[in-house]
Amino acid sequence: MPYLQHPVSADRPVRIGLVGAGWIGTFHAESVAERIPGARLEAIADPALPAVQALADRLRVAKISTDPADVLTDPEVDAIMIAAPARFHAALIADAARAGKHVFCEKPGGRTIEELDAALDAAEASGVMVQFGFNRRYAKDFAAARKLIDDGAVGRPQLLRSLTRDPGTAAGIANPERIPPGTIFLETLIHDFDTLNWLNPGAVPVRVHAVADALVAPEHRGTGLLDTAVVTITYSNGAIAVAEANFNALYGYDVRGEVFGSAGMVTAGGPQASSATTYTAAGIGSDTVRLNVDLFHDAYTAELAHFVEGVKTRRDGRPDGAPARPGGADARNALAVALAAARSAESGLPVDVGSIAGLRAAEPELQPAGGES
Repeated sequence: MPYLQHPVSADRPVRIGLVGAGWIGTFHAESVAERIPGARLEAIADPALPAVQALADRLRVAKISTDPADVLTDPEVDAIMIAAPARFHAALIADAARAGKHVFCEKPGGRTIEELDAALDAAEASGVMVQFGFNRRYAKDFAAARKLIDDGAVGRPQLLRSLTRDPGTAAGIANPERIPPGTIFLETLIHDFDTLNWLNPGAVPVRVHAVADALVAPEHRGTGLLDTAVVTITYSNGAIAVAEANFNALYGYDVRGEVFGSAGMVTAGGPQASSATTYTAAGIGSDTVRLNVDLFHDAYTAELAHFVEGVKTRRDGRPDGAPARPGGADARNALAVALAAARSAESGLPVDVGSIAGLRAAEPELQPAGGES
């Protein structure tokens, strides 16, 4: 008998070009090529040709270049992943947007509010989606904490805390002379600032006070290194938050969050690799995570999967689906706190965030259950 006709999906994969083949760019490339259905790594660009060639060989990518413009203007590329150094982010977002490409960009979106605003204006003018790499929102424990907050489990947020302690060694920080001034705020704590903003929905940061120093590598203090910092943030709803960071936690990679409110408290994160714990004559212990791509492996993948779905809905004419999350307002609010913290650490004085940028809440204000005021 003749074959029966069976409908099959004619969907083509979302074709993604990578700009930046360093540590996190390589991991994102692996996610697209190996872990995200419906996506394909189409092209890779990085000035370091050997890195591009090695990555392309391993992931079987035919198109490579040392010039990002080749990827940005490729008509067979639907979207761009930007994992280049932070100083190039804003210009690459704008160039990709003008080329009609949707954008996933690692944090920060720019080094100044003016840079980021110009990039976001270009994206809005071109009608493209821009999502930023604040991956903690996609970690299961942090997402569960946010849902509990939305459900009213903590009431109105009053005290918040977020911390990042990068894994270290007894030898200290590797190559501290290569760390640009302000890195602890613009590239490390900016994750915590976004997390705190997100866990306090509807509120905006209004005042920042930061204390920072080179405590891990004090011999590099004179070059502007800051490897330890504590930042206090006051929000428009009265909540007070504390963010802290250190570049050398000997016990592992430690990322945690906490929200205390009028009805309770929720926590998320920690350095443990699993809940397995040993009880021996040496004491009580557990294995800890040492790499960001291990601690946030699933979160990195989930954020890119969301981005791919967003690109697909727009490509298929459904612009109301899968919004950029986090988007431009989120990136702008986190950057404003980072810049205020850097200014405060330099002056020793609190800084009004309004002196950096006028902010708006990225989402509606939290409405606690039971009409609590």
